[in-house]
Amino acid sequence: MRLLLAEDDESLGADLQARLREQGYAVDWARDGVEAAWLGSENVHDLVVLDIGLPGKDGLAVLREWRERGLDLPVLLLTARDAWFEKVEGFEAGADDYLAKPFHFEELSARLRALSRRASEHPADLMTPSGGLALDEAHQQAVVDGQPVELTGTEFRLLRYLVHHAGHVLSKSRLAEHLYEFDDDRDPNVIEAYVTRLRRKLGRERIETRRGQGYVFHRDPRERS
Repeated sequence: MRLLLAEDDESLGADLQARLREQGYAVDWARDGVEAAWLGSENVHDLVVLDIGLPGKDGLAVLREWRERGLDLPVLLLTARDAWFEKVEGFEAGADDYLAKPFHFEELSARLRALSRRASEHPADLMTPSGGLALDEAHQQAVVDGQPVELTGTEFRLLRYLVHHAGHVLSKSRLAEHLYEFDDDRDPNVIEAYVTRLRRKLGRERIETRRGQGYVFHRDPRERS
C-alpha cells in the first residue's frame, strides 16, 4: 500500500517514514506543499498524511486543490494547532481525519488502518478470517487456517492490496503503482515473481490469473467460478 507523507519537519518526517515502512507501507515523503500537491496529483496513493503547516503552500490549500480536481484519496491532517474551528476548516476542505501534534505513533497507525478499511471495497477487519485467511498487521504476516505465514515486506504490501480489492481484476501496472515508492524502479514484470511466491505460501487457488488482464484475489477459494 502506497502512502504520501507531507511533513516539513525533517526529524519527524524521517521518523514517520521509517516507522511507516516498518508497517509495510511504501512511503513517498514531500517536504513542502508544492511538492505534496504535485506528488498527490501525478501519482497514485492509497493514503495521505498531510501536515497543515507546510512551507510553499499550506496543507489546506493542497487539500482543496486535490478535491477540486476530483481526487478522493483518504487524507489525515496533522497540525500543531488543536482549536476546534481549525478542525472544522480541515474537514470542510475535505479531510477524512485529523490528528493534533504531539501524538503517539500508535494512534496515527490505528487511524490510518481505519481510513484504509473505510476506503476499501472490503471494509471488514482484515484480521477477521475469511476462507481460512487473515492478515496480521501487527506482525506483518498472513494467518492461514490459524497458522502464521511469514512474508517479506513487499509480499505483505502486495497481499494487503490484493485483499483490499478482492474479487476485482488488478493489472500488473496498477499493482506496481501501489506497491513501490516514487523513486523505485517499478517494473510490472516483477509483480509476477511476487505473485508466484505468494501462491507458494498461501495456495495457488487464492490468486487467479486473467490472461491479458492481470490477477484476481479470492479471500475464499470457493468463490472461484
